[in-house]
Amino acid sequence: MDEVIFEFLSKYIELTEEEKKILSELKFIKSFKKGSLLLREGEMSKECFFILEGCAYSYYLVDGEVKVTEFFTEKQPITPVSYTTKKPSEYYLECLEDCIVSIGSQERTAELMTKMPRLAELGPAFLEDELASQRMKYDTFIKLSPEQRYQNLQKQSPELLDRIPQYLIASYLGIKPESLSRIRKRILK
Repeated sequence: MDEVIFEFLSKYIELTEEEKKILSELKFIKSFKKGSLLLREGEMSKECFFILEGCAYSYYLVDGEVKVTEFFTEKQPITPVSYTTKKPSEYYLECLEDCIVSIGSQERTAELMTKMPRLAELGPAFLEDELASQRMKYDTFIKLSPEQRYQNLQKQSPELLDRIPQYLIASYLGIKPESLSRIRKRILK
């Protein structure tokens, strides 16, 4: 599991063997069963997450209906808004599959920065990448029709279509499951 984190960080800085050893000693890896909630609406998030294995998703409950906002799979970080703002979460984070997750906290980050001050270099580059990625996703989502959103998902993340129930994909696309079925039939023709 360490290799997944090392590979992710190597996009930003080259890690020494000593730094890899420090990371291995400090990180906290935990397993979660499918259906486990990493965060509930109304809770304060004291942790951020890095998916090592499995799939999780974020969603709102609006009048009892699930509104999916994002899916997270291997090598993806999850920094809940609540973790940053120190306000109660407005959404849920749930494991869609059995997951193995590296869990971070402000205390662990402070300890890591003390032992590896070079990691501070990673912060701005990582934030820029995450912000740019989220902005591009948002812009693409807003300007595309539901059918184009589905085709974009097929192109960008085809593995998700096999891992995620269709009703959750429909929710993510902002449509009803019946509409997704019609879109899929049209595309197959």
